[in-house]
Amino acid sequence: MSNETIRLSVTGMSCGHCAASTEKALKAVDGVEQVSVNLESGEAIVTGHANIETLIAAVIEAGFEAKQA
Repeated sequence: MSNETIRLSVTGMSCGHCAASTEKALKAVDGVEQVSVNLESGEAIVTGHANIETLIAAVIEAGFEAKQA
């Protein structure tokens, strides 16, 4: 089974620490293989086999808002 790529639009990030917190939260989700967070575009790209609702919940738990891009 190949990995899936999910793009999330993340709002509320204002600094590098915010992006790092978002990345850490997403990496902690079961099934996530790789995460790339871009502060300027407000986008997170997640590769793996993770549930989109679980990914969004992880971002919200980290203090930010997210939706599928």
